[in-house]
Amino acid sequence: MSRVWIGAEYGGNWPQADLAERYGFMNHIGVMTGFKSSKNWFYGLQSSFHFGNDIRLTGLFDHLIDSYGNITDVNGDIAAVLVFPRGFNINACIGKIFPVLGSNKNSGIFVHTGVGYLLHRMKIETNEQVIPQIELDYKKGYDRLTTGVNIHQFVGYNFMLNDGGYHFYGGVYAQEGFTKNRRTINFDEPDVPVSTELRLDVQIGFKLGWVIPIYKRQPKDFYFN
Repeated sequence: MSRVWIGAEYGGNWPQADLAERYGFMNHIGVMTGFKSSKNWFYGLQSSFHFGNDIRLTGLFDHLIDSYGNITDVNGDIAAVLVFPRGFNINACIGKIFPVLGSNKNSGIFVHTGVGYLLHRMKIETNEQVIPQIELDYKKGYDRLTTGVNIHQFVGYNFMLNDGGYHFYGGVYAQEGFTKNRRTINFDEPDVPVSTELRLDVQIGFKLGWVIPIYKRQPKDFYFN
């Protein structure tokens, strides 16, 4: 059975390689849209927003700390600076459902892969306090903006009823970003040149998805006397 595919996804990924030097566990929330053919081929787009609260970089704001061990805002009050990992990816996908271990030909082992774009950076918040050194464009000197080409792989299981009523999938997921730093200076390390080398930003984890049912309108029968 062919069908249009619009799915909502959640994933949990653990950074590896170069990305693990910056961040810990990250959540992924996203969508996957596309088309599943009657022969179980899938073609589509997948995009995710990445977020978490585990920053592994240290000393970002050490040069802003006063002799009492505090960072102060423009009014001289003790300030709280919060930093979070954030990211985004969008990939074109191709995959297939193999109808084994399933109750019908639409259910079975689901694999897909693809290529696209990856962005990640650090989001800096000051809880509405004004700290001139990290306001507006000055945040760019700390956020470690990084972008590049992204590829992914997924292996899991797809469950789909013949009538299209319930449709879920889940499995293990990996993505590899071939990225570069996009800032020319880091304000916490002004004397250290920003690396221009290609990075390998890897995440591995799991992904769960629910496909929103879309039904064709059934033709109405008309009878005339």
